[in-house]
Amino acid sequence: MMKTVVAVYTGQGLADPLKAVFKELLPDCRLVNIIDDSLIGDVVQSGHVPPGVARRLIQYFHHGEEIGADVILNTCSSVGEVVDDARRLIGVPIVKIDESMAAAAVSYERIAVLATLPSTLAPTMRLVQKQAEAAGRQVTLVNGLAEGAFDALVGGKPEEHDRILLETAKRIADAADVLVLAQGSMARMEQKLKEITGKPVLSSPRMGIEAVKALLEKA
Repeated sequence: MMKTVVAVYTGQGLADPLKAVFKELLPDCRLVNIIDDSLIGDVVQSGHVPPGVARRLIQYFHHGEEIGADVILNTCSSVGEVVDDARRLIGVPIVKIDESMAAAAVSYERIAVLATLPSTLAPTMRLVQKQAEAAGRQVTLVNGLAEGAFDALVGGKPEEHDRILLETAKRIADAADVLVLAQGSMARMEQKLKEITGKPVLSSPRMGIEAVKALLEKA
């Protein structure tokens, strides 16, 4: 019987890249996308996850359960902490796209978290710290906020976004053993960041879908 995965998005940008990874890793899986790009707009405006966003997100997880999902994938790191509450309410496993990445990151001691939004940076750093504590490891977290990169991207200047991100990575690379990309949309920069820093770089899309695949196989 065909398995169903419901992916919940807070914005438009990651849906097509993730669809390609799903086709590669889970070609026989039925993929259903729920996209509400008002969610990330409200998070960015508030600087955190407001209660209304959390309520709507949990409603979408309920919709995923009603659709018949075997696994629900939360694709946005900014709202990942809502999943911790939702897991107690939803009868279907929910995968955070960045949880496997964070677990892999704590095998290193000095971890730089690259992000273009404070509202994504903070929860990703908390997730990495939580994974370190679960693994009984001491880690040092390095703030890699690429200020101005997000505004450049939404302003139609992707080259400026990439330049700011690369400059930020170069600036913090000496203080880190690994770079973690807080936003899935940054995964396209993974290879270039490895080349300019000489450091390992972890991104979430493929690792998140591999976690979905592992859950489906176990079921």
